[in-house]
Amino acid sequence: MNQSRIAPRRWWYIMPIVFITYSLAYVDRSNFSFASAAGINDDLGITKGMSSLLGALFFLGYFFFQIPGTIYAERRSVKKLIFWCLLLWGGFASLTGVVNNIPMLAAIRFALGVVEAAVMPAMLVYISNWFTKSERSRANTFLILGNPVTVLWMSVLSGYLIESFGWREMFIFEGIPAVIWAVIWWFTVKDKPEDVGWLSAQEKKALSEQLAKEQKEIQAVGGYREAFRSRSVILLCLQYFFWSIGVYGFVLWLPSILHDGKEMGMVEAGWLSSAPYLAATLAMILVSWASDKMQNRKLFVWPLLLVGALAFFGSWATGSHNFWLSYGLLVIAAAAMYAPYGPFFAIIPEMLPKNVAGGAMALINSLGALGSFFGSWFVGYLNGNTGSPSASFIFMAVSLLVSAGLTLLVKPQQAATKPEDVSLTQGSNN
Repeated sequence: MNQSRIAPRRWWYIMPIVFITYSLAYVDRSNFSFASAAGINDDLGITKGMSSLLGALFFLGYFFFQIPGTIYAERRSVKKLIFWCLLLWGGFASLTGVVNNIPMLAAIRFALGVVEAAVMPAMLVYISNWFTKSERSRANTFLILGNPVTVLWMSVLSGYLIESFGWREMFIFEGIPAVIWAVIWWFTVKDKPEDVGWLSAQEKKALSEQLAKEQKEIQAVGGYREAFRSRSVILLCLQYFFWSIGVYGFVLWLPSILHDGKEMGMVEAGWLSSAPYLAATLAMILVSWASDKMQNRKLFVWPLLLVGALAFFGSWATGSHNFWLSYGLLVIAAAAMYAPYGPFFAIIPEMLPKNVAGGAMALINSLGALGSFFGSWFVGYLNGNTGSPSASFIFMAVSLLVSAGLTLLVKPQQAATKPEDVSLTQGSNN
């Protein structure tokens, strides 16, 4: 059977759920930037340096709990893990709106990172249970689109909520949907195709056989230790670390950069903050399609990161003399930074077998979280201490340049264990 014709209804049942779930996760990690621009610092007595640290604490919690959560998802249940994550992160997000001191805010930001840590790799594990190799890149792209699409509408909504009510109400209102979605998730999601009633026995059999066949064709890797030590996985960890510095330095502080660069209200800042993510969404779809068409992943990663770096350099050179030219370059930077996500996340399952791919993805995502922590903290620190975004533009540009260079060094075929080594590692623990 043609792989594209195996149970096509999977796309209509699975992808909306995947997209919405990951979208809700991004609301709670991005809206802190709007509160920072709207007065939370003055209300709670937060200094500029402390503000950057509080915004970044999310990623510290995110860093520590990636791998344990993903191992649970691989060995036990994605459904149960995500259900509890949804309930907890919705609750913590709403609690942010009632904090009255800095220690409480710091604890909630860290806790949010902890409960959201395994969402990305767990959802990739979930997709691998439902979609074949020829479909997985497109499926992964639908998942990752939850990032820019969410920030797009969240930017507009947050601006209106703050303008109409305040930053506290924004946090409370934007945390509630995750709790509601947890209930919907529990009653609609099954871990594997054989558990659902909306696929026929023939469809389940065809999908199961295809997935099993693909695993047999991938060269075996004995366990996580073997995979984590491979040159390509190490390079991808470093590459994603520097890439994430640029992405989250941008995401977390864009509203403040715009608000400080041109006198405007929060509604206007919200609309202007959304445009880069519209460009990013369109770029991601186009680049993912081209990457699948040409079956060349690296070609659609490093050149775009280079474009993003050059756009940041251009925005720095423009400075405050021409706000709209500088803003246009930031739109280009956002599109260039987001566009490679689809091809990038297609690299790992194409070079590692299922028994270690999830763990490797979690490790790479963990290093990305560490880069996100450092980027969001240091960009906020630079902005606060220099009084302008110029230094942070240079910092993000250099980070993207390093990431592009590391991508060129990756040779995915080296990630697989040599045949003679496999026999020595078959007995190792996963």
